[in-house]
Amino acid sequence: MTVRPLHLRAVPTPAVVAAASLAAAMLAIAPGAADAQTPEDDKAAVAVVLDDFHDAASDADYERYFGHFAEGAVFIGTDASEHWTVEEFSGYAKPHFDAGRGWTYVPTTRHVYLAPGGATAWFDELLDNASYGVTRGTGVLVKEDGRWKVAQYHLTIPVPNALARQVVEMIRERGGQGP
Repeated sequence: MTVRPLHLRAVPTPAVVAAASLAAAMLAIAPGAADAQTPEDDKAAVAVVLDDFHDAASDADYERYFGHFAEGAVFIGTDASEHWTVEEFSGYAKPHFDAGRGWTYVPTTRHVYLAPGGATAWFDELLDNASYGVTRGTGVLVKEDGRWKVAQYHLTIPVPNALARQVVEMIRERGGQGP
């Protein structure tokens, strides 16, 4: 058997150009294509998830809201006793959502950061709430099957430094907080 050397043309034929274009298009829509995003694309995707997370809570949309949580996620609330697995938190929230009562926190400022490798993001955001005023959310998102999911969300009420001692004293007078 004689093996012929492969001769490559310097200029691709129209058929090669068409095949390469098709391959590139298929890669762009392939399931793993999200992994090829730029850091700015990932930050924007995290912001979209967080915006929808808050919107779903405001709409009391249980499935959509809890669909944003990662496997094994935790929610940490404003009270020192509020450290819930997503299962525990969903048990708390379901009756409220079923009654059409969600909670509305409107983001006013947000910072998103990515870990090297792009599979983990963390954020901090200031939120406006009709009852509590300015609140802060912080948390971590992880990529699960190419989608950003909330692994931890922590809601706090920022206390101005000038009021901190007074607030601490009020908490102590009431016997503290926590488990």
